[in-house]
Amino acid sequence: MEVLAFLIPVSLLLGALGLVAFLWALRNRQYDDPKGDAERILSDEWDDQPKP
Repeated sequence: MEVLAFLIPVSLLLGALGLVAFLWALRNRQYDDPKGDAERILSDEWDDQPKP
């Protein structure tokens, strides 16, 4: 049972660290993709041959 006194704060700290990293990525626009894969996959530009 003494190990829970160590593991619970460590798990809360790691969860908070992950949340902070995710919020940092959102604020720095890491997930923005203006063109988007949804549009890019439908484009037939340079499908069969490389860009000149």
